[in-house]
Amino acid sequence: MTDKKEVFGMRFGQTAGGCAAAVLVAAMLAACTSSSTSSQSSSTSAPAGSNGTVIKIGVELPLSGGDAANGIPTNNGVLLAVEEANKAGVPGGFTFADDSLDDAVQGAHDPAQGAQNTKNFISDSAVLAMVGPFNSNVAKAEIPLTNDAELAEISPSNTNPGLTLGDDAKKLRTSHPDIDSYFRVCTTDDKQGAAGAQFARKLGFKKVFIVDDNETYGKGLADVFDAAFRKAGGSVLGHEHLTKNQQDFKALLTKAHSLGPDFIYYGGTTVTGGGLLRKQMADAGMGSIPYVGGDGISDDTFLKQAGSMANNSYYTVAAPEASKLASAKGFIAAYKAKFKSDVGPYSANAYTAAKIEIAAILKALQADGNKLPTRAEVRKNVAATKNFVSPIGNVGFDANGDTTAPILSIYKISGGKAQFVDQINLKT
Repeated sequence: MTDKKEVFGMRFGQTAGGCAAAVLVAAMLAACTSSSTSSQSSSTSAPAGSNGTVIKIGVELPLSGGDAANGIPTNNGVLLAVEEANKAGVPGGFTFADDSLDDAVQGAHDPAQGAQNTKNFISDSAVLAMVGPFNSNVAKAEIPLTNDAELAEISPSNTNPGLTLGDDAKKLRTSHPDIDSYFRVCTTDDKQGAAGAQFARKLGFKKVFIVDDNETYGKGLADVFDAAFRKAGGSVLGHEHLTKNQQDFKALLTKAHSLGPDFIYYGGTTVTGGGLLRKQMADAGMGSIPYVGGDGISDDTFLKQAGSMANNSYYTVAAPEASKLASAKGFIAAYKAKFKSDVGPYSANAYTAAKIEIAAILKALQADGNKLPTRAEVRKNVAATKNFVSPIGNVGFDANGDTTAPILSIYKISGGKAQFVDQINLKT
């Protein structure tokens, strides 16, 4: 496949230095003190007896179940940012603390649990900002709440465009339609899906059968890929939607196989079917057919569920490959020293999100004479972020809350491991 990778690199002209071993999602860390064991549990690094001197960063991620393979290393990025802020010293006698809540219910991310976690943050006056969530459908349940409370939340990984753009975004912001409390440091599916389609065409694929999990993220990504692949001259043989908790894909794959696709495109996460769908392709006579998806299958759980069938799969990640950025060297070294593990795909994004919020809080503290600022003051400072120096580059937010530095990475799974293929700067 070397020649095809080189063709793709020349197409975009934004390679970060050729193929190298990708940084895999960190395994679940048993010693991670902020991970929850159930959707009702939480932990905080607040020191005992702090009595009103703690400023909390709420963290809302899937920390158990199948999504934890991504959620825990993402959460670790926040933990590191908080630790560094406290080592540097906080004026006014304050101490930063993470307050991490799990949005997984029965092993999968759950919008209702995410909304309840957000309500818990809002009811705690010490929480001045929030990092998360990880999944776009959870964000849809949370944005109306944080908009009403003017609680700044920065997602490291939400990619659905409707969270910030168009009528869908307006419907989520009825309390304060003229302000935005939701931001993200990753790119969006309209860019990720289109890049994935161009990638597939450069690999020489002409015919695709598309499957999505019918959730906010998965369906949105698949719909964009569908349109972009057709526009690029490809043929879409079919586009099917999974049902919730579906685990038997024999009929669907039999139909797909009969149509003779060059590859299967999957929009969704491992937990909602991505790993099992790939594994069952072998039983449907599609063992040699490539599999392409988005960052929903970028976790270690996909490798475990799909087994040997994980090989010859490709996926995009709506974030840069941190190991390829000079700006991330210090972060990676500090992360490995603290957690004894490699960074996850969104660890650097979460670290950056927390750093931006901490900077916004410190700025508000200074303006208020080292007195506890309001959430509205912190939110305004987050919204005004421009060219913030971070491991993922200089980050800022546009008027919609989207990052001004969108970068996307592409990987191939070979030999049971993810290998970095290319990095694309999508800034226009």
